[in-house]
Amino acid sequence: MPGHNGRMKLDLLAIGVHPDDVELGCSGVLIKERMRGKKVGIVDLTEGELGTRGTVETRYAEAAEAGRIIGVSARENLRMRDGFFRNDEEHQMKLIAALRKYQPDIVIGNVLEDRHPDHGRAGHLIYDACFLSGLRQVKTYDDAGNEQEKWRPKYLLHYIQDRFYEPDVIVDISDVWEERLQSILAYRTQFHDPNSSEPQTYISSPEFLDAITARARMLGKRIGVRFAEGFLSKKNIGISNLDALVLQET
Repeated sequence: MPGHNGRMKLDLLAIGVHPDDVELGCSGVLIKERMRGKKVGIVDLTEGELGTRGTVETRYAEAAEAGRIIGVSARENLRMRDGFFRNDEEHQMKLIAALRKYQPDIVIGNVLEDRHPDHGRAGHLIYDACFLSGLRQVKTYDDAGNEQEKWRPKYLLHYIQDRFYEPDVIVDISDVWEERLQSILAYRTQFHDPNSSEPQTYISSPEFLDAITARARMLGKRIGVRFAEGFLSKKNIGISNLDALVLQET
């Protein structure tokens, strides 16, 4: 539940330009952190209204089901225009208000460049908003009209989407792989359904889901586990001692 001045403190906030971006990119980490007692949440930037399959209404229902599977403490949609939002002051301020509302220690967002132009544009919007959110002179207000406190996440990571990039961080998600897959399959209108009469798309073929599994296996092999997710970071990630490099057996 929201706390003082409408805040809901989260440990981890995942941001996706389209509903299902987060599930495809980092749902394993969200589930794993939630199982460790962390509060996780999702912000979708658009309603995915330009998608070939499904409707805005079905996307909301699917996002709610996916959020239930992941176990999010909060999920909201900022209703930016799919395909036409910009990384400008108006959109930055809207995202800054959300960041200050949830005060996440870590943000995971869209990649900075990808096949879909919305992904890269969203990645840069998230990057800029995370920085600007930490500036006291940038003023935002909650729904009740109260001025929000400045807030800058300690880390911003970017999940790998269509194009492959060498990750800076790889996280073992082997123990939550089935839950991760179920969160993706919650988007029944978007992915492979042999009974669907809607047009086929790039992501609705069975090969697309095969590729998602293959990538997770490949990243897992890099660190000696079954499945993993990879992330990019423009900020160097430091450790306090070499014990942090030891991969614990699951």
